[in-house]
This record gives sequence, structure tokens and C-alpha cells, in this order.
Amino acid sequence: MSHRELTASELVAAYATGELSPVEATEDALQAIEERDGDLNAFCLVDADRALEQAKAAEIRWRDGNPIGWLDGVPASIKDMFLTAGWPTRRGSTSIPAEGSWDVDSPVMARMREAGLVVLGKTTTPEIAWKGVTDSALAGITRNPVDPSKTAGGSSGGSAAAVAADMGAISVGTDGGGSVRIPASFCGIVGLKPTHGRIPLFPASPFGPLSHAGPMARSVDDTALLLDVIATSDPRDPAALAPPVSTYREAVRRDVRGLIAAFSPTLGYVDVDPEVAAIVAAAVKALDDAGLQIEEVDPGFEDPKPSFDVLWSTGAAKMLDGFPPGSEDRVDPGLRRVWEQGKTYSASDYLDATAARAALGILMGEFHTRYDVLITPTIPIPPFEAGHDVPPGSGLSEWPEWTPFTYPFNMTQQPAISVPAGRTSAGLPVGLQIVGPRHSDDLVLAVAKLLEEVRPWVVR
Repeated sequence: MSHRELTASELVAAYATGELSPVEATEDALQAIEERDGDLNAFCLVDADRALEQAKAAEIRWRDGNPIGWLDGVPASIKDMFLTAGWPTRRGSTSIPAEGSWDVDSPVMARMREAGLVVLGKTTTPEIAWKGVTDSALAGITRNPVDPSKTAGGSSGGSAAAVAADMGAISVGTDGGGSVRIPASFCGIVGLKPTHGRIPLFPASPFGPLSHAGPMARSVDDTALLLDVIATSDPRDPAALAPPVSTYREAVRRDVRGLIAAFSPTLGYVDVDPEVAAIVAAAVKALDDAGLQIEEVDPGFEDPKPSFDVLWSTGAAKMLDGFPPGSEDRVDPGLRRVWEQGKTYSASDYLDATAARAALGILMGEFHTRYDVLITPTIPIPPFEAGHDVPPGSGLSEWPEWTPFTYPFNMTQQPAISVPAGRTSAGLPVGLQIVGPRHSDDLVLAVAKLLEEVRPWVVR
């Protein structure tokens, strides 16, 4: 294994022994970007000079025995939806100019700096992170490191591709309808959407209660470590939760054998690709054999897409209404349709959708009085051809139609993680989703860790 393939935890262990330095690790990551990103297009901005400066400072801290955190000196990236002082945040849009005074850090970026992470640059996103694949007029098409003819997923596709291609060990994405979990599944990495408010956001997202930030990594341990860093409270988010009472890096090792997990292969209404279904079922059996008590049962709700569409499109319309004049002619054509759709809804329509969201949350709250976690496929299909919003020839018209397992749990604000479950006969990654009750981020991580332990070949 080369140094660039090491997880963040392995990098830090190597720093501690002096076997490897943050400068060497950063140079490896920058070399991987040089070699691979021309094909993959995961980064919209790389700042090698700044990264090496950060790495040299971390190297001194490790040499002196004074690292400032569990991830000090680890090469990382951040999605271009987060404000980052000194770099433009264009959110994948040609309507947002690069010029200007970019002098504010989002809470996520501020915490990453404080923890000594070496941030290599910013990763690609579709315009305002509006869809489940990653392409834009600004940055082009982001491709899957496993097979560059396929999509990396989205909207955090740049972050997932960067991590999967060893261009930095960890990244942070956003998830308003699956945007961390979709690309994590497609690229074969771990992606967590924590409980809403667990990671503070600023400025507030127009997608409101749907919007989450989430850590992305090549291992569950790294995901927990990164969550420890970025889940620290920030006064700029009035919806932020109180800091966790314990660390996720310790909670991830909780013994979950004997707990009861519901396995819903289809949620009762989803058509799942047979190969994906078989891979997920085999992973669930491995969990059952390891001591998690599995019961096959659906949670009992109908597809909430109509209500999600109202919440999603009105949020998009609100954000886009603040764009410069003439943006209607520049935005992604699919996003323009969502913008126009969002303008057709009334306040009453929005409140009805909010009520439906609350009812779904109540239903899932009751469901989790009987089942500790819910397990589903992350995505019902394998990765498809890059450059398309929906699988070519599928007859589908909108991205939520092919990701029905993810957006319901944005509506309920529950923690949900995608973990690698296996690969198709074509070698394409398949993810398994673990959903827990609100505020059970530690439990979701611990169940994910169990799967990683019983099927370690999937991660590597």
C-alpha cells in the first residue's frame, strides 16, 4: 500500500511514530491530484502552496510532540458550498463571480483549520448542489474513480471522487436529499448525513431543515474522527445542537451485537436492481451472522417525493431569486425547471409539505421504538453514465426518482450513513444505508463499523 492510500487514522499513526510527515502526505495527495484529476475533475480549486504551508506547520507540531488534534496534518478537501476565507465560493454557478472579498469561514471550514487539517482545495458541485450527480457549466463533469465513464454521483461528487481516488484522505460535503450518501455509494466510500443541526451551517441553507453537512472518508473510524472536529457548536447557526457529550471516535466502537435492526429491501415501493439487491442482502446477512438481530420489515410509509419536491423546489427558487439579473438564462436547464416549479407553490402548499415532513418524522420515531436502526440499499441502481441527470434509457425525468432511499431521511432529519457493501460484476461500488433515530449518530456509526469489520475487503 502506498502512503497516499492510507486512511486519516493510519496517517496520524504514522505521524506519531515519525514514519511519515504531513508534508510527505500532502505531497502525495497533490501528486495524486496531478495524475488523476484531469480525468476525474473532482476539484474546482487547488491551492498547493497554501496546503504545503499548512503541512509544514503540522510537521513542526508533530516533531515537537504538540499536535493540535486527532487529524492534525491530514490532507483534506471541502465542497464548494462552504464559505472559505481566501477562496471564492461559487457553488458551481457561473452567476457567482470569483471576484470579491471572500473573508469569512463557514463553521465547517473554521473547525477544520482549528484542528490542523491540511485543506488542499475545494471540490466540485452541481449548481447550488441541486441534483444527485455532479456536473455544471462552471466546472464540467465529475467522473467516478472506479470507472471514469460513470458518474461519481452528487451533489458532493467532487468530495467523494477526491477521497476515493486518494486525493486527500477525507472531505466534507452537503446533503439535502442524499448528496453525501449518493456519491459515497457510487464511489465506494463512507458518507454520513448526521442528525440535522449536529454540524452547524452558516449561512443558513435555503433548503432549510432538509440541509445537512456530512463527513466523507474511506473508513468509518475516519468518518467519526472528522465528525468530532466539525460537530462543534457555532453561534451563527440557531438550529445547531448542543455539543455531543462524548466523542464519536470512542462511540464508534460501541458493541451493537444483540440490537434489533429492520431490513427494508425496498421501503415497500422501490424497484431495486437485482444485482444491487443481492449485494445488499449479502451484507445484511453478514451483519446478522455477526450478532445484529435482523428482521425484514418496511417502515410503512408511502413515497414522500411529492412533499419533498415542494420543499426542494421552493428552497431552490428562494436562493435563485437572489441571483444577479439574467441568471435565468445561465443556470443549468434542469435547475431552471426546478426554479420555475418552486415559484408555482403557495405558502399553504409549503406548510402542507412541512406537515407531511413532520408526520413522516413521527412515524419513524415510533418505528424506532421497536427497531434500533433501519437498513436499506443506499441507491437502487449502480452508477450510470456520466453527464446525465438520470440513467440514459430509464424513462426517468428527475434525479429523486432514482434515489428514493435517501431523501425521506432528510425530511425526518435522522442520521443516515452509506457504507460500502460490495461491487457489481462490472466492479461498480454498491452502498448500504443505515438509518437511526434522531440524535443516534453514535449508534449509526457503530453499526457501520460492525459491517466494516465483518466485510473489510469491501473497504479496501
